[in-house]
Amino acid sequence: MSEEILLTKEGYDKIANEHEELITVKRKEVAERIKEAISYGDISENSEYDSAKNEQAELEERIHKLENMLRKAKIINETEISKDQVSVGLKVKVLKKDTGEEIEYIIVGSTEADPFEGRISNESLVGCALLGKKKDDEVEIQVPDGTFVYKILDIYQ
Repeated sequence: MSEEILLTKEGYDKIANEHEELITVKRKEVAERIKEAISYGDISENSEYDSAKNEQAELEERIHKLENMLRKAKIINETEISKDQVSVGLKVKVLKKDTGEEIEYIIVGSTEADPFEGRISNESLVGCALLGKKKDDEVEIQVPDGTFVYKILDIYQ
């Protein structure tokens, strides 16, 4: 069976909206560009045509990728998630023991990960190490920069 892609409802909606936009708007725009480029005549040396065809190929590849993601998606039901341990779909506040810095992460599936927004993948080193841990647990995490020790301060939605 194909691998499931874990998504929050928000992440699923974002992918579905992008898919809809690409199909209903972008496809038509690219088709118009191709039609216009063809009207210039000889397509064998027509850079506008080549550019539009390349854009069309990239667009179709992205549409296919999104459709595949939507097919494999497993939406995390946030109301059924136990908040007594870290899991996908929950926020976790940790204390970085060596610096005293408090950091908040949202644990998400890999397709929704955006470390700059505090959204870390359940498959990342940090996300994987935090999964299943409870409030007040200390977690030692080996990362390329060394070893970090986090204390879990809170788990919530």
